[in-house]
Amino acid sequence: MPAEILTYATLFTLLVGLIAGTIGGVVGTGSSIMLLPVLVWSFGPKQAVPIMAVAAVMANLARLAAWWREVEWRAFLAYALPGIPAAMLGARTLLQLPPAVIDIGLGLFFLLMIPGRRWLEARQIKLGLWQLALAGAAIGFLTGLVLSTGPLSIPAFVAFGLTKGALLSTEAATSLLIYLTKVATFRSLGAMPLAIFVKGVVVGSSLMLGAFIGKALVLRMDTRTFALLLDAMMLLSGLFLLAAAFR
Repeated sequence: MPAEILTYATLFTLLVGLIAGTIGGVVGTGSSIMLLPVLVWSFGPKQAVPIMAVAAVMANLARLAAWWREVEWRAFLAYALPGIPAAMLGARTLLQLPPAVIDIGLGLFFLLMIPGRRWLEARQIKLGLWQLALAGAAIGFLTGLVLSTGPLSIPAFVAFGLTKGALLSTEAATSLLIYLTKVATFRSLGAMPLAIFVKGVVVGSSLMLGAFIGKALVLRMDTRTFALLLDAMMLLSGLFLLAAAFR
């Protein structure tokens, strides 16, 4: 591929990363959903997932820094402690799958999360600490396997009773640990060479900047706009990944 195309692809990826980071800073999720298809297009699914894992660490670190004082530590521990080993298992499972299966699995997962998120919201399920721990284990495994499960983790924390800053900070803190675990797992299995790590850091820098921009907008978006935005991102990303699997 010519150097000019690589440059344009990189700039486009960083632009999408800035937009995705801003959206993630506003709604607490969506960065990976929006950016992952672009990374798959630029680098292929085998590289895209480790790159996104590094970038997600940086995005969640920025979101946590922006809302540090509002973390609900009980919810954090209940969710993260079972979620970490589950994410390790999911990451190991991911590396055994062929690229086309990864594309199809990611695409279908994003599409299924649209009715899944609405089902959870419609029933207004309330969670206690032990139920949040079970959710952490299940969603942690899915995070290790398919990378982005914010549309599921956000409703889990909402069901526990968190809103606004407490919701954004606690979800970011748990995601940060789980993504760190995933990066370490990729590294230990030889799927995180220095070149991929550097790409992840570059992409992650745009997500971090967007996260701080998002904080300034977080109180201006109503619930319905948030839901429609999230569904639109999942629909477009799911269709894009399915198309990539059959190209």
